[in-house]
Amino acid sequence: MAMAWFKKIKKPKQAVERKQLRMPEGLWVKCDGCKEIIYKKEVLRNANVCPKCNYHFRISAHERLEGLFDEGRYQELDTDIYSVDPLKFTDTRPYKERLRDYRERTGMTDAVLNARGTVGGYQVMVAAMEYGFMGGSMGSVVGEKVTRAIERAMEERIPLIVISCSGGARMQEGALSLMQMAKISAALARLDDARVPYISILTDPTTGGVTASYAMLGDINIAEPKALIGFAGPRVIEQTIKETLPEGFQRSEFLLEHGMVDFVLERSKMREVLIQCLRFMVNSEILSPQPPPAPSPAS
Repeated sequence: MAMAWFKKIKKPKQAVERKQLRMPEGLWVKCDGCKEIIYKKEVLRNANVCPKCNYHFRISAHERLEGLFDEGRYQELDTDIYSVDPLKFTDTRPYKERLRDYRERTGMTDAVLNARGTVGGYQVMVAAMEYGFMGGSMGSVVGEKVTRAIERAMEERIPLIVISCSGGARMQEGALSLMQMAKISAALARLDDARVPYISILTDPTTGGVTASYAMLGDINIAEPKALIGFAGPRVIEQTIKETLPEGFQRSEFLLEHGMVDFVLERSKMREVLIQCLRFMVNSEILSPQPPPAPSPAS
């Protein structure tokens, strides 16, 4: 006799294997400005700028130079200078270990890259800071390399461009770091006496001792949009003066309004405007072979 249907023992259904869809990493980025999720290739096509809110993502020193020089080609200089640990500094980790890790991570010896090449056909000397190396902090090697770039520009009589992206002086080197402010500023004074142009580009962030010295000493100071530029951070200032700061304080547009920078330029327009500035400087009396003679005293 057949078994009633309700007594039949059914075999359990085999679990269906579901393939988990995995999104490939690196396809999307989150904008720190508008908080939108954006297709990474779209950001790259737009010079690493958010196409929705115009937020300028931080880029490496190498990327800046590739976008600045003709055909992205340049000669890197001063690659054999390394920081030491004169103070035997240790916080949560020894300074020597930090330096080693950042060298491996960035492929650079320190937080600035010196390069020579052409921009719009004009020979230039460029020092570009790397925020990925200890926050672009200025230690003795950064000071030495920027000074060497200045001295080469003066010797070869070609314009100097410095691209700043830094949190300020490097505390692990103490007074040796602070000394670089005076060292670089003195070299820039000699460059000015030699009538060799200096263009300073300020990106996000440019703060501390870098702002208080060479970043603000350009014959032309150019900033990227909404870059944080100042000596002390807004929170430190608010806590010190016990007042609320105005909207946009220490941003590029605020500095432009108060006469501290000459231009605020989007990254996509930077190279074009730099070429115009170089054309004016090189083809005018600004970059003359020798400084003009002093006027003779009246007889």
